[in-house]
Amino acid sequence: MSNRSGVVKAIIAKDFRLFTRDRFFLWVSIVGLVFYVALFWLLPDTVDETLKIGVTGFGSEANLGEISESDQGLELVPYEDEDALRAAVEEGDEVIVGLALPTDISDAVITVYIGSGVPESVSGAVEGIATELAYAAAGVPSPVSGTTGSEVIVLGEDRAGNQVSLQDSFKPLLAFFVLMIESMALATLVAAEVQAKTVKAISVTPATISDFLTAKTVFGTLLAFSQAVILMIAIRSLGAGPVILLTAVLLGSVLVTGFGLLAGSIGKDYVGVIFWSMAFLIPMMIPALAFLFPGSTAGWVQAMPSYGLARVMVDVSNYGAGWAEVAPYLGLLALWTLASLFAGWRVLDRKVQTL
Repeated sequence: MSNRSGVVKAIIAKDFRLFTRDRFFLWVSIVGLVFYVALFWLLPDTVDETLKIGVTGFGSEANLGEISESDQGLELVPYEDEDALRAAVEEGDEVIVGLALPTDISDAVITVYIGSGVPESVSGAVEGIATELAYAAAGVPSPVSGTTGSEVIVLGEDRAGNQVSLQDSFKPLLAFFVLMIESMALATLVAAEVQAKTVKAISVTPATISDFLTAKTVFGTLLAFSQAVILMIAIRSLGAGPVILLTAVLLGSVLVTGFGLLAGSIGKDYVGVIFWSMAFLIPMMIPALAFLFPGSTAGWVQAMPSYGLARVMVDVSNYGAGWAEVAPYLGLLALWTLASLFAGWRVLDRKVQTL
């Protein structure tokens, strides 16, 4: 066992020297890491969950103040006249919805201004809310108030009042960027050895094919894992559940290592390696991108190999989830990790045997 481990360590040391001599990936790793950290801290770290509605013509600022205080998440912004309100909604800087209420509400129409950037699915609901507020602010009972009951049902997990900032939403995406770069570096290293047939020299040394594959796996995992950990420390993502997050990142590092071995085995030259690396890894960015937008995640996205990694990072770092909550996602990630590693070993082994 000691002889085998010594051989594996020697191959890893050799791979590390080759990596440091590859100035392209060495500098991409360093500059990329600095860039991702800088980008993270430049992103907004707060979330404004208040919907601002511009109003004019109510005639009673006291009523507006009462409504603003009683309706959580709504802020009514008064304007001097309808022209000012219309201009504000068109610009969309302060308000995206406006209400113009005449003095005599009993025989006049309420005008609701909605910005062009407001989705149609939202505008209808906003119009109903705004109209109700308009009647209440004017002191006139709404024609539909109290006529029917209603029940609000939130599909999926209700994040109202607990929204994640853009900065925190980018955590899994930035981590995967780092893992992807290091996976491509490993693929390039493997392809270079295959094309130069230096791997054939194993047959005249105490090392075996298993030692070669083990060393490549360990080296690729350490390379990706170390970079990802540095990133997470720099963006302060290890505060909540550090053991869970490190476990997920370790599995993710092995996952991309498997795909790196695949790309390095299939690619015949530098361009081919980059092509296959991107073909394998870019689709796996989809789950991380999905968490940038609110709403339920599609089933096919949840089936992606990297979904477990992205989900664990989001749930643990942003919502304080524990082992019980993330266990299914860690299990899914572990299965995909084993599958990618098996495929990488199998293809690389066959490639070496044909040299």
